[in-house]
Amino acid sequence: MTPLSILDLSPIVQGGDAGQSLRNSLDLAQHAERWGYKRYWLAEHHNLAGVASAATAVAIGFVAGGTSTIRVGAGGIMLPNHAPLVIAEQFGTLASLYPGRIDLGVGRAPGSDQITAHALRRTLQGDIDRFPQDVVELMGYFRPTVPGQAVRAVPGAGLDVPVWILGSSLFGAQLAAVLGLPFAFASHFAPAEMERAIALYRERFEPSEQLAKPHVMLGLNVVAAETDAEARRLLSSLQQAFINLRTGRPGPLPPPVDDMDARLDPNAKAMLAQSLRWAIVGSPDAVRAGLKDFVAHTGADELMITAQIFDHSARLRSFEITAQARDQIAAAA
Repeated sequence: MTPLSILDLSPIVQGGDAGQSLRNSLDLAQHAERWGYKRYWLAEHHNLAGVASAATAVAIGFVAGGTSTIRVGAGGIMLPNHAPLVIAEQFGTLASLYPGRIDLGVGRAPGSDQITAHALRRTLQGDIDRFPQDVVELMGYFRPTVPGQAVRAVPGAGLDVPVWILGSSLFGAQLAAVLGLPFAFASHFAPAEMERAIALYRERFEPSEQLAKPHVMLGLNVVAAETDAEARRLLSSLQQAFINLRTGRPGPLPPPVDDMDARLDPNAKAMLAQSLRWAIVGSPDAVRAGLKDFVAHTGADELMITAQIFDHSARLRSFEITAQARDQIAAAA
């Protein structure tokens, strides 16, 4: 069975706070390690009341320090927000503390609105148009230093921290292919160009020092529970959060509701149908079938599972069911 990893936004729920969210993330990572998940990635978003992982490198260090074998990383760092040297130093520090366990996924979206992006960078010069050059510069800081090199990352130089390209369009697929890097596609919220991006990446991939052949990881919402009805109820938190974000009303993750369909107007239904096209929602049997079908359709090398679930115990159970489904598929193969 295709390996499974986890993408976490460390959701802040209504009535909760960031401290509890980050502690929940560590608890989930510790469970994920026992359940055989390969990676645990945290995402960079800013000025969102429902996301606790804005200081992504700090959150990664917290999770890596509380686990021992699972790879921990960024899914991702939004590179236009940062100087490449700063990110090289941050992830060089993480790789020095937790050798062989740190991943660095980078994307070109701001992870915020334009006002927040300006607050982060203090300037909008050198933004997403410089993303390819910034990635190359970043990777250069992880190579061994050479005589006469004026600027180096300390820690960072010589550590060869694995770099991934994140994307939700054909741009990321092309860049990952040209640079010979693994590619993670955001099919969990922007699946429209998933098939084309996968095909383009594999067709144009050029081997590199980091990677000999293409490696595709696909984001996938999986909400699992003992019954289909309960899983659909748990999904309603994510559905509400999507609608709130798209209508300019972002906030903490809301509790689930029983009558979500009745609350949706036609536009909201269409938006959710598009964004959550590939979501797997249901009982253990439904999850097992959904995982098999998705992998057969895409040929994914790895799946990055995400689940925005209000109740922490229900969230743990969802990821446990998903891991059990993976094991059952592998046993039957």
